[in-house]
Amino acid sequence: MTSTPALLNRILVAILGLKLLAIGLLLVLLATVPAVATWWHSWSEDAWQGINQAFNNTRFPGRPESWLWIVVVLVTLLLMGLMVAWVAQQGKGRSNQLVSDDDAGEVAGDVRIGGGVAEQALKQALAERPDLAGATVATYEVNGSPALKVRLLPRQGVAPHLLAAEVATLVEALDAVVGKRTPVLIHIGAGARTRFSRAERVR
Repeated sequence: MTSTPALLNRILVAILGLKLLAIGLLLVLLATVPAVATWWHSWSEDAWQGINQAFNNTRFPGRPESWLWIVVVLVTLLLMGLMVAWVAQQGKGRSNQLVSDDDAGEVAGDVRIGGGVAEQALKQALAERPDLAGATVATYEVNGSPALKVRLLPRQGVAPHLLAAEVATLVEALDAVVGKRTPVLIHIGAGARTRFSRAERVR
């Protein structure tokens, strides 16, 4: 329900993990295999000479500075911008507001109900159920409207359709109290504590 780029995150984590694995393996080989250490010294010396040569060949006329430093700065700024944009995408979609409406009473104003009201009410009701190993409730914004996600971890042997129906009844009672029907995703998951097949129900 969030717009967090989960696939991109997994790809970046995989790339970072492979790089760290390669670096660690190289360090182990450098410390234990003399032939690898000899190759590394030769390769690094040639690479350093090549870099120095590239900077020497790209100097400004009559000056010792190379314009490659400008390219390095621009690439660094681009990477920083991409990192900031990536961080800004994390966790998007969460909301802290469940209801926002105009008050049609005698006194003009707005009625606002925070998502924490629904979250705490449902958590309290679900916490007393012995057939659940765990339950979490969160408020999200989907297409500009608030919605609830109820994630349940039932104990082994609990029928998921009956559990979903009972939770839907709790949500309907919450709608009656709040005065507005809220879309709800009921996610019935499996974990080490449940050993149960996964099911989802959208109301």
